[in-house]
Amino acid sequence: MEFRLGELFCGPGGLALGAINPIIKNGNDTYNVIHCWSNDYDIDSCKTFSRNIVGHETDSVICEDVRKLNISNLKPIDAFAYGFPCNDFSVVGKQKGFNGEFGPLYTYGIQIMDKLKPLFFVAENVGGLASSNSGNSFKKILYDLERCGNGYNLVANLYKAELYGIPQTRHRIIIVGISKTLNKVFKVPAPTTPKNYKTAYDALMNPPIEATATNNEVTKQSDIVIERLKHIKPGENVWTAKLPQKLKLNVKAAKLSQIYKRLDPNKPSYTITGSGGGGTHGYHWAEPRALTNRERARIQTFPDNFIFEGSKESVRKQIGMAVPPKLAEIIFTAILKTMAGVKYDSVSANINLENNSIFGA
Repeated sequence: MEFRLGELFCGPGGLALGAINPIIKNGNDTYNVIHCWSNDYDIDSCKTFSRNIVGHETDSVICEDVRKLNISNLKPIDAFAYGFPCNDFSVVGKQKGFNGEFGPLYTYGIQIMDKLKPLFFVAENVGGLASSNSGNSFKKILYDLERCGNGYNLVANLYKAELYGIPQTRHRIIIVGISKTLNKVFKVPAPTTPKNYKTAYDALMNPPIEATATNNEVTKQSDIVIERLKHIKPGENVWTAKLPQKLKLNVKAAKLSQIYKRLDPNKPSYTITGSGGGGTHGYHWAEPRALTNRERARIQTFPDNFIFEGSKESVRKQIGMAVPPKLAEIIFTAILKTMAGVKYDSVSANINLENNSIFGA
């Protein structure tokens, strides 16, 4: 059975790549996901998605603001995915929740599921979603997701990417809903690397990135940044390193831990982000420089043949905001096995839907 996938806020295609890769068989039956349509407002992201997920420019990648999207024109789908914007739920920021510009955008996914009634959906957001607005935002979102369409059996879990072979400590809430008409319940796939994390060194050096790799331009660093990084050891940041006074930052506000933080080659990378100015771009453990976009893509588990469109800064944002494809693939593999009736190793969800509490977070 082929599940036609529709997606909002698709970005460059991290979720989609993870969705279309797995093929599950049960006897003579095959279960897989295919692209049907996707939407994003960022032109470069849409071009990247078209090139890598579809293979060519196509009308099925709709590049416009979701608030102007004509839902009545969307083709029928069996599966739906959206990593709705997290800006107003992130712990890095003011946590405006539904009072912000981005918080209410999840409702467009609700409208689509009400109209098209997909058999299952995947929704992704930052871990801060659970605590935003004292947990009330998360409670409202879960309430709406459970009751839209034909109704969904929900399973929400805070995934720690490093437990699933991703060389990055990226923690995200992923909600999976399966239509109540199917009488099936998703189970959280068991971690694959609970004690043997993939490291930043594994990501960038096994194998080394080819000299001809795309999106691998090195950023020219200023002399003061180079000098500062030379005083910062692997795993340290600008606050924990012993810097000469002339190289210290004069910051009195919140001191983010990732500012000029160098990767530790023996540990997973810290979270690769798409926002933020200088000092937040991720820094190599051995060379006094920011990571290249291809290095960031490696940490996010995009394959080297995945080519990003746009300027260097646009590509950095696309990579940082994406869902790691390998994590998405693990989720969609488990969904397809659920649909096919194939057993797989699983663990209990760590989010209690009754009170939104997170266990072992």
